[in-house]
Amino acid sequence: MSILYGKSSPYYLTSQVGSYLGVINFRNIPYQSDDVQFTITSQYEFRPDLLAFDLYENVNLWWVFAVRNKDLIKDPIYDFLAGQTIYLPKMSTLKTILGN
Repeated sequence: MSILYGKSSPYYLTSQVGSYLGVINFRNIPYQSDDVQFTITSQYEFRPDLLAFDLYENVNLWWVFAVRNKDLIKDPIYDFLAGQTIYLPKMSTLKTILGN
């Protein structure tokens, strides 16, 4: 049995062991000079999926914020706190990295 994940999925590069996923393998989202600084507002606290939808029109890109800001966000949900300033990659950068 093969499990396929779309390019926007955090599991896209993760290997499969039998019918189970192996250790997650995130794609790198490197710093770009045109990244935008964003201070998380209360409407997005604990909800990176909502911010992903508002920015990229895709809730499945919630993981991008944790990967791009790995020095600040260890837990992609509970470390997504109002008042914290993070870097956001532009959609054009994501399209290049994700191959969309």
